[in-house]
Amino acid sequence: MTETEKMLSGKLYDPMDETLLALRKKARQGCKAYNDCDPEDEERQAALLNALVPNLGEGSWINAPVQFDYGCFTTFGKRCFVNYNLTVLDCAPVTIGDDVFFGPNVSLIPPVHPLLYQERRMCRRPDGVWTDREYAKPITIKDGCWIAANVVIAGGVTIGPGTVIGAGSVVTRDLPGGVFAAGNPCRVIRTLSEADSIHHKPELW
Repeated sequence: MTETEKMLSGKLYDPMDETLLALRKKARQGCKAYNDCDPEDEERQAALLNALVPNLGEGSWINAPVQFDYGCFTTFGKRCFVNYNLTVLDCAPVTIGDDVFFGPNVSLIPPVHPLLYQERRMCRRPDGVWTDREYAKPITIKDGCWIAANVVIAGGVTIGPGTVIGAGSVVTRDLPGGVFAAGNPCRVIRTLSEADSIHHKPELW
């Protein structure tokens, strides 16, 4: 297996592999170009975003600034909206469904380092390059979710359709669909229902 194949399959891999280094460099350059782009130049901004995140569904948009490790390993469905300061360390596949909303300062964090420091510290390859041991776990966010501001989602997590994650939460375990969940660690608070409709909030009308 190549180091890229190892990385995407959740095995220990060498992050200093030349192919991965080149992909990360391309993503850093893409992030900088997109983040620095004049927002009035909508055509160029859209082109830069689609080059950075080639698997971006129709009608989806990500506000600058953003930071991706790779960009090419993240998939957005249709009509997603992402507010400022998204960070995606997509060294495992990050899969986002249709109609998903993100508040500002959301972080999606697939990487995992060994817990024992003896296994986590830097080591030198036979060619003299310093590297480390790491692996990654995928993240899946299904259709219709709302991930509020300052949420951190760890690798290995799947969030079911229609779920809302409260601001400031740290999500370390799978969550079912159709619930409101919040906290650190994030847990289900209650099931969402028709009673949550805006039509039952007369103060909004």
